[in-house]
Amino acid sequence: MALIEYDVYKQKLRDLSPELEKLSAALGIESARQEAARLEDETAQDGFWNDLERSQKVQQRLKQLQNKVVRQEKLVSSLEDLTALCEMGQEAEDEELLEELKSEFAALEEQVEETRMATLLSGEYDGCDVILQFHPGAGGTEAQDWAQMLYRMYTRWAERHGFQWKTLNYEDGDEAGLKSAAVSIEGENAYGLLKSENGVHRLVRVSPFDANARRQTSFAAVEVMPQIENDNSIEIREEDIEMQVYRASGAGGQHVNKTSSAVRLIHKPTGIVVASQQERSQFQNKDNCMKMLRAKLLELKAQQHAEKISDIKGVQMKIEWGSQIRSYVFMPYQMVKDTRTSFETSAIDEVMDGNLDGFLNAYLTQLATGELKK
Repeated sequence: MALIEYDVYKQKLRDLSPELEKLSAALGIESARQEAARLEDETAQDGFWNDLERSQKVQQRLKQLQNKVVRQEKLVSSLEDLTALCEMGQEAEDEELLEELKSEFAALEEQVEETRMATLLSGEYDGCDVILQFHPGAGGTEAQDWAQMLYRMYTRWAERHGFQWKTLNYEDGDEAGLKSAAVSIEGENAYGLLKSENGVHRLVRVSPFDANARRQTSFAAVEVMPQIENDNSIEIREEDIEMQVYRASGAGGQHVNKTSSAVRLIHKPTGIVVASQQERSQFQNKDNCMKMLRAKLLELKAQQHAEKISDIKGVQMKIEWGSQIRSYVFMPYQMVKDTRTSFETSAIDEVMDGNLDGFLNAYLTQLATGELKK
C-alpha cells in the first residue's frame, strides 16, 4: 500500500512543477530579479541617502521585490526537497516518511495557492498595507460582541500570513465586545487580499447574553482601506480638520491607556470622523487618526472616481438585514456563506480563527474572470 501511495505523490509532485513555472511567469519573477539588481546598484551609489524620501521608497520597493523572489525560490526548493524525500521513502518503503511527505505536500499546496492568489492582484493599491475599521450594528451588546469577534478573526488572519498588525483605535463595548476599533495590517498585497472584506457581516447564533438562550441575528460592518503614506492626490488641508482631545474611556487593560491624550479628527468637507486613544501621547494618536483619515479619503475617492477631495461625499454604510456580504450561522447548523461568490464552508471555527483564504480566493478569481455577483 505504501508503494502505491508513494507513486501517487510522485505524480502529484511532477504535476506541480509546471504549475510553479507558470506562477513564476505570472508573477514576473525574472523581471523582479532584474529590477531588484538595478535598485541594489542604486543603493550603493554615493549620495543615495541625500534624498531621504527617494531612498526610503527605493528601499521599500527593493524589499518587496526581494520578498517576492525569495518566496518563489522557497516554493521551488520545497518541491525539490519533497521529490527527493518521496524517492528516498519509496526506495525504503518507509511508512513514517510517507506521513511526513503527506504533511509537507499539503503545506506546499497551501503555499502555492496563496501565491496563485497574488497573481490575481492587479489593482492600483493592491500591493499596499491596509487599515480595517470595525463598526457594530444596532443591537447593543450582541452586535458589539460580534464586532469584537470579527476584530479577532482578521488579526488572526494577519498572524497566519506572517503580517504585522497594530491596533490604531479600540473602544470597549458597554458590557462586552467593542464600540469601535481600527487596525493596520502591514504585508505585501495586504489591501489586495482583504479588499473583498469591505461590507456588512451577519451573525446567527444562540445569544450568550440572553438568559432564555434565544437565537439572535447580529450585524457588524468592516471598512477596508488602502494605507498610503505619500499620495499626492490626497491633500488634507489643516483648515478642513477639526481636532478634539478627550480622555480615553473603556475598561482599560491592553487596549486603553487612561490618559487625556485621545484624539478625534473631523474632516469638515466630508463629515468623516476618526478617533484614536491607543497611544500614550496626543501626537501619536493624531498620527494614527491622520493615517485612518487619509486611507478613508483615498478609498472614497476611488469609489466615486472623484478628481479632488472637495468632490468626495461621506458615505454611511447601512449595517442591517439585506446588506450583508457574508453570513456566519452558528445555529441551528454551522455554515459560513458569501452572498457574492456563493463560496461556503461548514468549518466555522477555522474561519473565526482566521482561515479566510477560501473566501478571498473565490472573490479574486471571480473578480478576475468577470463572474462576480454585483
